[in-house]
Amino acid sequence: MFTDCIIMAGGSGTRLWPASNSRCPKQFLALPGGGTFFQAALERAFAVIVPEGKLIIVTGASHVPHVVKACAALPESQRRRVVVIPEPVGKNTAPAIACAVSYLAKTGADRTQAPGASQGPVQAKRTALVLTSDHIIGPLKDFVADALAAAQLAASGFLVVFGIPPTRPETGFGYIEAGTSITALDARAYHVTSFREKPDLATARTFLARGSFYWNSGMFAFDVDFMRSQFMQHAPETLAPYEALPPITDEQYETRDGVAILSRWPGLPEAYQTVKSISIDYAIAETCSSVAMVAARFNWTDVGSWDEYAKVLEQDGAVHNSDTAPVFTAGSSNCFVNSDIPVALCGVEDLIVVIRSGNDGGPPSVLICKKGESQQVKTIVEEIRKADRGDLL
Repeated sequence: MFTDCIIMAGGSGTRLWPASNSRCPKQFLALPGGGTFFQAALERAFAVIVPEGKLIIVTGASHVPHVVKACAALPESQRRRVVVIPEPVGKNTAPAIACAVSYLAKTGADRTQAPGASQGPVQAKRTALVLTSDHIIGPLKDFVADALAAAQLAASGFLVVFGIPPTRPETGFGYIEAGTSITALDARAYHVTSFREKPDLATARTFLARGSFYWNSGMFAFDVDFMRSQFMQHAPETLAPYEALPPITDEQYETRDGVAILSRWPGLPEAYQTVKSISIDYAIAETCSSVAMVAARFNWTDVGSWDEYAKVLEQDGAVHNSDTAPVFTAGSSNCFVNSDIPVALCGVEDLIVVIRSGNDGGPPSVLICKKGESQQVKTIVEEIRKADRGDLL
């Protein structure tokens, strides 16, 4: 088991624009069967940390209401272990992880206590699991088994990554090249030979054929002190601004619906302004000499387009959010609709229709896309930026 867990819940998820945006990104969208991507991440986190362990959620300041709403529904025994760190500005994954690692180091002995509680003994090893909040992962039992193997590797001094066995020559993911096997564990664990950036199609086909390449899931495990040492060695400019922040005191937290938010950490906004935007892969993983990979037995889906999201929801024809936003059709087929207002379709087929009315305080926006073409949403988002309409994102 891990002593702590870190959930990264920032970003804007513009691949699922306009439903996913800077105000309500992808991780807070609905999953089939109920709940959201983020709520599923909470379940995974509490399944793999010790009963006293902390869950650190690093999220955009504008996303805090969504995080609090989800965490407020947790049992009190779990809710009191949550600490939310609002990011004043998004700077990619390395600064987010550096901030959380520095927080764990500063809280030290009381890291497994709620704010205001008395300090307990320091454990010899503090292992942390970093989870994404916008992927679909299951079944939970397989994830837990792989996470426990990762915890053992992390306690042995490895930076651990989770590799996803590829099922196709995918050009949208980074890859991990697995080397020699680590046979001491009841898991498929390997030394990591290299990390590879998103390849072209020919290279992706080569990776798939070789059988030693895995998709990079974006999830990591490590000993907290080891990770601090790696930041100090390979990316000191990323860690230093957080290390320079003052110790954590109870007065720096606020509580909303029973959820602790570290909203008054002096110097945090300036620290985020100081660091450059960089991924944990570039900053640490690609230069660390002790990296291991657990080949996932769990299923993993990165819902990166409206076509994929429509398939995930596993419904044919029109799909809508609730009975208050019905979809009416006449002479139409094979259309996917995600809207917060009523929609009528006449004589059309193979469409994706996404509508946000502006009832959430954002600007109204509509996406109409032919099925199979939703990857072009990325181009639309760039056009919106060029038009200086960042308010739509």
